[in-house]
Amino acid sequence: MDRKKFIRNGILGIASLATAAKLLESCSKDDNNTNENASVDGTCTVSPSETKGPFPIKTPSQLVLENIKSDRIGIALLINLTIENKNNNCLPFEGVLVDVWHCDKDGNYSEYGGTGMQQTDYTTVHFLRGRQATDSKGTVSFLSIFPGWYQGRAPHVHVEVLTTSGSSLLVTQIAFPENVSSAVYSSTNYASHGQADTSNTKDNVFSDSLANELATLTGNLTDGYTLSKTITVNG
Repeated sequence: MDRKKFIRNGILGIASLATAAKLLESCSKDDNNTNENASVDGTCTVSPSETKGPFPIKTPSQLVLENIKSDRIGIALLINLTIENKNNNCLPFEGVLVDVWHCDKDGNYSEYGGTGMQQTDYTTVHFLRGRQATDSKGTVSFLSIFPGWYQGRAPHVHVEVLTTSGSSLLVTQIAFPENVSSAVYSSTNYASHGQADTSNTKDNVFSDSLANELATLTGNLTDGYTLSKTITVNG
């Protein structure tokens, strides 16, 4: 990701200078390294296909954003995704669209609400949702906050990969290491919502595919976290 472009899109406006510096350093390192999870022999496994869930993005083409935080409060999270194409020797997949969306610290989604599934009405706002196109390394990055949780689900991020014409190549979800989630949910701003009520292994999405959907997280509560995940699709 281009450092100047990332700053221009608001990283310094959503975190402390120390947090911003740490996240930018992480992003810069990722740009200078090859994808550590990529196959070296042209073999890879397509990532698990999962449901979009009840709260998908309604108009993703209008949400081409790198900073998807909006007005949400929480611990900074830099989401670094690498998309690879199984049908092209598992090489980085340039030029495909990547949509991400997740709930806020209290378990609420934007664009929905006022119903039994989500009582708080956020139907007119669009936080924690965004779209980017992959670069020559197959990567996209989003600046967000660590997601909360809601009843019956382990913490997660939704991802959809699409062609430029809008054809869906894969819908999947990303799980979080439970030790990190537990630490976050004990911290200021998250503690009032409590700990997640569902573990990764008991989650109805991750229970049969956790090894292929668990993200790598680095960082800490003070400086924020960086999420790294490789997603493989049939191109």
